[in-house]
Amino acid sequence: MTSLRTFQNEIDEISHRKRAVDPSSTAQSPPDPSKVDEDEVPDIDEQVQDLLLSGKAENRDRARDVLASVLTRGRGEYIFRIGSFPPHASLFAYEPITANDAHGTPRTAQELCSLHEGITNIVDEVGGKVSVLYESTVAPLRIALLLRLPPPSVALTPEVRCAVVGNVDSGKSTTLGVLTRGALDDGRGRARVSLFRHKHEVESGRTSSVGMEILGFGPTGKPILPPTSHSTELEVIRREKMSWEDISIQASKIISFIDLAGHERYLKTTLYGLTSGAPSCVILIVGGNAGLIGMSKEHLAIALALSVPVVVCITKIDMTPRPKLEETIKQVTKILKSPGCRKTPIFVKSEETSVEVSQVFAKDRLCPIFQLSNVTGEGLDYLRTFLNLLPASEGDTEKFLVDQPLEYCVTEVWSVPYVGTVVDGILNAGRVKAGDAVMIGPDSNGNFQNTVIKSIQRKRAEAGQCVSFALKRMRRAAVRKGMVIVHKTETPPRAVRRFEGQVLILYHNTTLQRNYQAMLHCGAIRQTVRIVAMDHPQGVLRTGDRATVTFEFISHPEYIKEGMKLLFREGKTKGLGVITKLL
Repeated sequence: MTSLRTFQNEIDEISHRKRAVDPSSTAQSPPDPSKVDEDEVPDIDEQVQDLLLSGKAENRDRARDVLASVLTRGRGEYIFRIGSFPPHASLFAYEPITANDAHGTPRTAQELCSLHEGITNIVDEVGGKVSVLYESTVAPLRIALLLRLPPPSVALTPEVRCAVVGNVDSGKSTTLGVLTRGALDDGRGRARVSLFRHKHEVESGRTSSVGMEILGFGPTGKPILPPTSHSTELEVIRREKMSWEDISIQASKIISFIDLAGHERYLKTTLYGLTSGAPSCVILIVGGNAGLIGMSKEHLAIALALSVPVVVCITKIDMTPRPKLEETIKQVTKILKSPGCRKTPIFVKSEETSVEVSQVFAKDRLCPIFQLSNVTGEGLDYLRTFLNLLPASEGDTEKFLVDQPLEYCVTEVWSVPYVGTVVDGILNAGRVKAGDAVMIGPDSNGNFQNTVIKSIQRKRAEAGQCVSFALKRMRRAAVRKGMVIVHKTETPPRAVRRFEGQVLILYHNTTLQRNYQAMLHCGAIRQTVRIVAMDHPQGVLRTGDRATVTFEFISHPEYIKEGMKLLFREGKTKGLGVITKLL
């Protein structure tokens, strides 16, 4: 029986290997200039501090050039640290910090003040803003500053996609309502009413669809909230919400929350949001009074299967009795440390921890845990700081290839009066602009149709970005979720009906055999597949078994690529894998 973690590591290797030999991406991606080498970071901070403390005018100019360069490479954002800082292991464990453990050059209070002022003046000269993330006035003295340049245009505003999941009644929509609207909840669900999209959601208090909420942060790191953020009137809260355009004009970073359903009835909607939305992290909401129950475990398993970093928010701490809250915390910690998860839980109880864990949690297999009250506001500032500093989703150059041919995945389709057919989705590769001739498909026969990008609603058109297109002369009925848009060429992409995949059966109460049918999720594709063949010696698959399986799409061919991850289910999630061969 193959362990989940071992299999995930193997399918990640297969995915990277297939992407490397993909004929559509034979050109080697250049090094990303936006990525700041982490080994360089302390040297940069120390170098700038030494230049400024020298007091020489030419050294100040050199310090300005260094900061301007690092801001450009960091997509207009950089965390500058002054003084001696504790190692992450000590900080995250809340152990006593001594001067001997700290990294960096110790500074006096006077030097800290002088350097803060000098850096603020320099960043102001290059058109940026400086804000204090945290400051320690006890030994070792230290201060962390956020250096941020406003984006040159709305099209270049960094965006972070976060999927919000959790069991029904765990507080997902209430937490999002408080974060995006600013007003605290009244303990009876006032904060969430503005998030519901359908009448039955308002009546039941439960989300049944994939909702998208956004939170903008300005150059100083403050959240951008509607002017009515402190209103207590339900109708005002429901009506007054800022549009994407209103927020993006003011924002230096945008957090897009994919609000997913918590009820088991809507699992397919939740799974589609997780696979198609390409989130940078999954925020798992756990009710402090209920614990990690029901669909929360299923959502956590899906996030782990997709190798998406996880953040846990324990809500309702104001109303949960202390013994029950401690029981929930113990349960969450135990599950995260289990062999299936192998995450290190980090309880965020300070601004410093919030800042530092935001930079390393994804690659160090850490799981930040926030304890929140949407009624009193406890813990919300730590969560806002964390969200404000998350790296932009489009900065993931392994997943999104800017210098490759256009590949856009359709996740939503609408018919807009006086505009026509509008699609929403994510640019997996390349660039596109209004007026470009493109092809969309595959249709039910596997063919691609020619069309033109009539307009780009959000003016965002680079790999990694979520963007909406209006398509010229395309009927709404001819477009569906899971289609792709590519640049017009003489030879359209190939759509397939059959493919092979390496799969691991997570759970099934009997056996899987030939002709077994299940719902397949692969990116934005959601279609029933049939098992045609398998290489298992007994010809059947049980829980924990691993095999190479040949799948066939039931309804119509799809555009898929080797290396894409897949999930298949019948009811709850049954298995995961990776596409290894197109047939």
